[in-house]
Amino acid sequence: MKFHREGLPTLLITLMLIFMVNGVFGFIFADMPWMQNFFLALSAFSLITVLQFFRHPNRKIARNINHILSPADGKVVVIEEVEETEYFKDKRIQISVFMSPINVHVNRAPINGIVKFVKYHAGLYLVAWHPKSSTENERTSIVMEHKNGKSILMRQIAGALARRIVYYCKEGEELQQGEEFGFIKFGSRVDVFVPIGTKIDVQLNQVVKGGSTCLASFA
Repeated sequence: MKFHREGLPTLLITLMLIFMVNGVFGFIFADMPWMQNFFLALSAFSLITVLQFFRHPNRKIARNINHILSPADGKVVVIEEVEETEYFKDKRIQISVFMSPINVHVNRAPINGIVKFVKYHAGLYLVAWHPKSSTENERTSIVMEHKNGKSILMRQIAGALARRIVYYCKEGEELQQGEEFGFIKFGSRVDVFVPIGTKIDVQLNQVVKGGSTCLASFA
């Protein structure tokens, strides 16, 4: 288990606040040990929360050339045929994975392929399950082309709590299935748009793991 680099600023701020708060309240409540213990317990809880949120566990990637793996840990909240209007401009099957604050927030490449398109959009911070969050929230769209010629689009979407989307890939770069391509802070969702005719291998409300669970299979 590792600590993700995106969490280092948050960890440093948390440690500074813990030190300051406990120093001040330790002085104010010098004759009230129970109050000092309360703030110590609260500090320990805050530190554990930060550590678990930014955890980066080692994971065995379930590589398969025909599989489209989940890009994130979470729960499947959408499986439907939609009109994808940003890049493909045609009908696709959308699979959405909602990430709660307790999930691992590393985003992983679902397939082996070449990054053909990357675009960041500033936007709103509607709750991640809102129908318009996919098109109106802050988001990043990334298209990957498989060697079979088929392409998928991944969309990182900010939510009511998530205020920072991070992506590491760029156009023309080759990603390996399961390779880390981004991170979303404090809960949100990732949409995956796959070609019509792709075999869907998950169900609504199914819990999935990034780089491990097969969302769909190329026909």
